[in-house]
Amino acid sequence: MSRIVEAVVPARLGTNFRWLIGSSWASQIGDGIALAAGPLLVASQTHDPFLVAMGVLVQRLPWLLFGLYAGAIADRLDRRLLVVVVSLARATVLAILVVTIATGAVSIGVVLVALFCFGTAEVFADTSSQALLPMVVEKRDLGVANARMMAGFITINQMLGPPLGAALFALGMAWPFAAEAVCVLFAATLISRMRLPAASTPRARTRVRDDISEGLRWTWHHPAVRTLTLTIVAFNITFGAAWSVLVLYAVKTLGMGEVGFGLLTTASAVGGLLGIGCYGWLERRFSLGDIMRVGLLVETFTHLALAVNRSGALALVILFVFGAHAFIWGTTSRTVRMRAVPSEFQGRVGSVYLVGVFGSMVLGTALGGVIAGAWGITAPFWFGFVGSAVMVALVWRQMPHIAHADSEAV
Repeated sequence: MSRIVEAVVPARLGTNFRWLIGSSWASQIGDGIALAAGPLLVASQTHDPFLVAMGVLVQRLPWLLFGLYAGAIADRLDRRLLVVVVSLARATVLAILVVTIATGAVSIGVVLVALFCFGTAEVFADTSSQALLPMVVEKRDLGVANARMMAGFITINQMLGPPLGAALFALGMAWPFAAEAVCVLFAATLISRMRLPAASTPRARTRVRDDISEGLRWTWHHPAVRTLTLTIVAFNITFGAAWSVLVLYAVKTLGMGEVGFGLLTTASAVGGLLGIGCYGWLERRFSLGDIMRVGLLVETFTHLALAVNRSGALALVILFVFGAHAFIWGTTSRTVRMRAVPSEFQGRVGSVYLVGVFGSMVLGTALGGVIAGAWGITAPFWFGFVGSAVMVALVWRQMPHIAHADSEAV
């Protein structure tokens, strides 16, 4: 057992990291349960397409409303304590939701408010948790640490949590949310065990608005972090456009049916698990710049391959490879950013990055629907290929420089 623990969470990463990753994985179980149980609860209360879509929107909207604010708060306060408080607040909302379900008082309005509260809590918890990681792990180990965090997301949040949430919902509508509350409380308990180094110098009292502006300026004036942020925004627009019609592509273009669509998403998750599993090996043998360049090419040619492909079997292979790339790229970009950004800016710069990620996904999804409606189901993939190719041409030479952005930290 000790060998397994050492392989998963090496002792060199420290005790604090083990508390942090344990908390993250416990939270991921709850989030994964909610991935299935949340939409099922919405569907149990209404069949109105607008209200069903609102169930998705109210969980993403908080990133646009509070993302930058959450980053400023994470840089002002004790990040560990902030995660604990937000987790307790989230558990309270879940408890109220469970009571309304058990007593028959639940309604679509109650569900939408609860989902909005969950989304808001996620903004503050995720921003603060990401800012905690570089506080407890040495720069040289951030790649492995991020890979371990991402592995939990793939296996627990994406693969284990949803079927568990659906099974619990089948037993009773309240059960998955009660289980999520237990996971959230357990995550809060684990992260409360962390012991962080004291701040070197106290921060001067400033307005939150000024802190946010300072974070935006830091991001813009750091060439490597600015380019990395703009790159992920551009690629998430093309990704969001293409993936917005993936279910139609699977059912109508490939003729794979609903089960085939599920297989495509599973293939991507399995590929991601393989990519994360070999990340340490990749990092030891190749430069981060080369890893990022290969990732840019994989992203670009995935769109082209899906645009011309008409085989379900080949689509599974393409999505498997893309899944490996997506999580390797995600781990690399997070690692590069964390190494480059000073501790006192981790929350704000991280929030700028995350707001860009979610905002560009929303924009890309909207564009995908418009493009597909005008030119056909495969048109968003052609849009993704052209847009990605243009971005690759613009940033190709900068990738090795971005990969060593930590040398420019100010």
